[in-house]
Amino acid sequence: MSSITRGCGARSRLSERFPIQPSRLRWQIAHATLLGLLASGALAAEPVDHSEHAHHASSAELAPMVITGVAQQSPLTVATDPKIPRQPVPASDAGDYLQTIPGFSAVRGGGSNSDPVFRGMFGSRLKLLANGAEMLGACPSRMDSPSSYITPENYDALTVIKGPQTVLWGPGNSAATILFERDPEDFSELGGRIDASFLVGSDGRFDRNIDAAAGGEQGYIRLLANRSDSDDYQDGNGDDVHSRWDKWSTDLVLGWTPDEDTLLELTVGRGDGEARYAGRGMDGSQFERESIALRFERDNIGEVLQKIEARVYYNYADHVMDNYSLRTPSGVGMMANPMASNVDRRTLGGRLAATWQWSDYELVAGVDAQTNEHRKRNSSYDMMTGTLTEHDRFAWNKDADFHNYGLFGELTRNLDDDSRVIGGARIDRATSKDYRQTFTTRNPMTMLDVVWANPSADKKRSDTLPSGFLRYEHDLQSLPATAYLGLGHTQRFPDYWELFSSSTGSIGSIQTFETVKPEKTTQLDFGLQYSQGPLDAWASAYVGQVRDYILFSYQTNMMGMSSSSADNIDARIMGGELGATYRLTSNWKTDASLAYAWGKNSSDGEALPQMPPLEGRLGLTYEQGDWSAAGLWRVVAAQNRVAEGKGNVTSKDFDESSGFGVFSLNGAYRVNQNFKLSTGIDNLFDKAYSEHLNQAGNAGIGLSADERINEPGRTWWARVDMSF
Repeated sequence: MSSITRGCGARSRLSERFPIQPSRLRWQIAHATLLGLLASGALAAEPVDHSEHAHHASSAELAPMVITGVAQQSPLTVATDPKIPRQPVPASDAGDYLQTIPGFSAVRGGGSNSDPVFRGMFGSRLKLLANGAEMLGACPSRMDSPSSYITPENYDALTVIKGPQTVLWGPGNSAATILFERDPEDFSELGGRIDASFLVGSDGRFDRNIDAAAGGEQGYIRLLANRSDSDDYQDGNGDDVHSRWDKWSTDLVLGWTPDEDTLLELTVGRGDGEARYAGRGMDGSQFERESIALRFERDNIGEVLQKIEARVYYNYADHVMDNYSLRTPSGVGMMANPMASNVDRRTLGGRLAATWQWSDYELVAGVDAQTNEHRKRNSSYDMMTGTLTEHDRFAWNKDADFHNYGLFGELTRNLDDDSRVIGGARIDRATSKDYRQTFTTRNPMTMLDVVWANPSADKKRSDTLPSGFLRYEHDLQSLPATAYLGLGHTQRFPDYWELFSSSTGSIGSIQTFETVKPEKTTQLDFGLQYSQGPLDAWASAYVGQVRDYILFSYQTNMMGMSSSSADNIDARIMGGELGATYRLTSNWKTDASLAYAWGKNSSDGEALPQMPPLEGRLGLTYEQGDWSAAGLWRVVAAQNRVAEGKGNVTSKDFDESSGFGVFSLNGAYRVNQNFKLSTGIDNLFDKAYSEHLNQAGNAGIGLSADERINEPGRTWWARVDMSF
C-alpha cells in the first residue's frame, strides 16, 4: 500500500529503516535471487502432488501467459485474476493495475500511486472496495488515493461492474464498482500451501510477494505479505523522472469453518511506504495503514432463505507529506523552506445482507453503514532561527466527519430460459459536519499569515439520496450472443475532497461546504456479448446526463499563486468499449480492444475536462505447450477537446495532448507444476511520450507547471512465480 505528497524536516523514520533507493548490493541480490529460483525450478524433481487441495492444485499449474488486456465476460461485468503477471508491469497499486481493463486510465504523477479514472469519471464516482471494505485516503489532494492502499496481488479476484448497474455495494457508484476480493480457504484435510513471486526490472525494480495458508476442515490461517521498491525511472529521452518508491503490506487472515456452510473470518493488516512525485510540491514520506475486518457467511439455510452475510471493518490511514525527506526544498516561493503535513482518516463500516430464492426470483437485500473522520496537523518553520518543529509535536485538529446509512435491495427475475430482468433500489442518508474554526491565508508580499474565521464552522449538512436501476438481458436465438439494456440513476453525496479541499475564498466568503450539491447521474447502458467458435467479441456503450456535476476550476493570481474552487454544472456523457479475440490456429490468436469517452459541460457549452482520448490495443499471441510469446501495440489518439483550467481536485486540463503508439513484447514459460517464468520489455522502441491525464510537473524538481510528465522509456522485467 502506498500514496502521494507533502512534508518537511529531518528524514522520516521510515526512510531511515527502509532506504528508498536500492543499493548496488540489493540489486545484485535481486539478480542472484532470480537466477537461483530459475535454477532450482529447472532442476526440480518430480512435481509435488497437492491433489488433496483441489483449489491449490489448479493454482499450482499456472497458465504460461501475461495479461495485456481484460475482456468483458458477461453483461457489464469484467473479472480477472490479479495474481497473473501484467504488461506493462504495474507499480504494485490498484490504480496502475486497473489500466489493463479497457475504459480505465489514470491520473499520472510519477512512478507509483496513480489515481484511477473510468470513462473519464474520477474519484468517488468509482466505488473501490477491498474485501467489502472501503479504505479512504487522507491527503487533501489525494496523494494517498484509496487505490494506493490496495496491493492487487493480495487478492484472489478483481471484478468491475460498469455504470450505476448495482446497488449492493454502497452509494455513489455512478461510473463503476470495483471489487478486490479474497476467497475463503478450503482444506478438506490438514495441509498447507505457499504461493510466492519475485520480480526484478529496470530502474532498480524489485518486488517480492508471498501468500501462504495452512489449515484443515475446521479452519485456516493465511498470511499475505509483499514489498515493492523502485528507483527513479528514465523516460524515452533518457531523463530521470522523480518517481522512486518503497512500500510494503501485510495481512493475516484467520478463518473458522465449523461446517461446510459456515464461515467466520478475521483479517488484520498493516502497511506503509514512501514515494516521490514529479507532479507535486511534496513527496509522500509515510503511507501507514491499519486494518481489521470481521466477516460472517452462512449458506444453504433453507428452501427460500439461502444465505446471510455480514461484514464489519475498521481502516486507518496515517499519511505524512513533506518537501525534505525525499527531495531538497526549492528555496523559492511557497515551498522554499522545509515543511510537512500530517493527515489521518478513520473509517468504520459494516454491511448485513441476505439472499432469498423462490421460483424464478432471487432477492438480495440488506443494510450498510459507514462513518469516517478526518484530522490534520502541520509542522512549523521559524525563518528567523531556521529551525523546524516537526508535525508530531502538535495536537491533531479534526476538520470533518461523514456518516452514511443505506438500505438496499436487488431482484433478479428469470422470464424464461433466454431472458431475465434485474432491478435494484437503495436509499441513503448522508451527513457531514465542518469542524474548521479558522482559515490561514499567506500574504505573498509579506509572507505573513492572515487568520480569519470560517463562516461554516460547526455547521452540518444532510441529504437523503435515492438510487436505482433496471436492466433487461436476452440470449439471442439467431446467434450465440447476449444483448442487454439497462437504465440506472444514482445520487452521490460530495466527498471530502469536494467539500473541504477547494481553496478558501476571500475573507468571510461562503465556503464550498455549504454550496456544492449532491451529484445526480442518469445513464443508459447497452451492449452485446458474443461467443462462437474461434471468435469472442463484446461491445459495451453508454449515454448519460449528470445533473450538478462537481467541477473544479483553477485560477492563478498576479503573484503566481494558484487556487481552486468547486461548483456544480450540468454535463452530458457518452462512449463505450469494444473488444474481440480470434483464434487464428491452435497456436496463434489475436485480440483487439477500443475505448472512447466523451463529455460536455452543457452549462458552459465547452468540453468536460479530464477526458481520456480514444485508445486502442492490438495483441498477437503464440502458444505452444508450456510457453507463450506475445506482442502488444497500444495506440492513443490526440486529445483536442479540453477545458483549460478545469478538472478535479488532483489535476486539470492545461492544453491539448499528442497521440502516441507504444509497442511491447512478453513471454512466459512453465518450467514444471511449481515454477513459472515470465518476462517482458515494455516500450520496446524507447518512445518518449506522456499521457493526457497528467498532474504536470512541479517547479520544486525543475519542471514547468505546464509541462507533462513523461512515462517510462524502455523497461525490461522478469518474474518468477512459485507454488507449493
